[in-house]
Amino acid sequence: MTRFPVTALRSVDLGTPDIDRAERFYTSVWGLEVVAREKGSVYLRATGSDHHVVALHGSACPELRAVTFRVDSADDFAALGANVVEQGGQVLSPPAANAAPDGGTVMTVRGPEGGLLRFVHGDRRLAELPQTGYRPVRLAHVNLNSINVDASAAFYVKALGFRLTDRSKAMAFVRCNSDHHAVVIADAPVNGLNHVAFLLPDLEAVMRGAGRLIDAGFPIAWGVGRHGPGDNVFAYFIDPAGFVIEYTAEVLQVDDSYLVRGPAEWTWPSGRTDHWGIAPPKADHVKAAQVAVPYAAI
Repeated sequence: MTRFPVTALRSVDLGTPDIDRAERFYTSVWGLEVVAREKGSVYLRATGSDHHVVALHGSACPELRAVTFRVDSADDFAALGANVVEQGGQVLSPPAANAAPDGGTVMTVRGPEGGLLRFVHGDRRLAELPQTGYRPVRLAHVNLNSINVDASAAFYVKALGFRLTDRSKAMAFVRCNSDHHAVVIADAPVNGLNHVAFLLPDLEAVMRGAGRLIDAGFPIAWGVGRHGPGDNVFAYFIDPAGFVIEYTAEVLQVDDSYLVRGPAEWTWPSGRTDHWGIAPPKADHVKAAQVAVPYAAI
């Protein structure tokens, strides 16, 4: 099995105009739990061992502030930093003690398209929480918009040691462990955030979670269905600030024997948008939301 210097997607930092409203949504509706508050920011955990999966920060408009990944070894920081620069990115802060609540050692870089990426090692881990049947366990993937999908995917492969798993007509899927993908890169007219996916235990949890969202006044934006690449079940929603978020489960597990498939092999019969053929076409307001969140200018 390939050794990955980056071993997992850990968390996202989101800038939101109404942090109190965002906190209420992600705790009382989405199923996360406050684990820390610091300098006006709120850190939210799932039921797994990650210290947090979402950090909320106040901002004038919705924005993606950073994506955080876990690094296998402190010895990997030097090579990752050098590779980032070689592939057109910038090292904004070299490895140093992390002053944020998650602790450990952190390095921050800016990718070629402007997004901030944080890499942590030795970050704090928490005892897992009892699973209620609808609460997220961890992040499943982050989907990033790109004006040049292949160049963006190449950065993750060449600079960060990811592997390309599949390439559809509109998206590249890259992985850093046995999950089919940790990052999805979507063809778009702008760079930024497309959506954030949260892993639930199983299909039953996705359905129960979706029902809770509907009861709380948040209709399904797209789904329920089963994706092609990754074979995962999905239900998409739009949060109060306009972020597109996904409940997902049953992500395909792969190893080095998996054969990458290209656009010609990822096609649907006319009118279908998922394996099952039950997800309706994505509505225009959902498509608009998926290209409305930029990278933060920080």
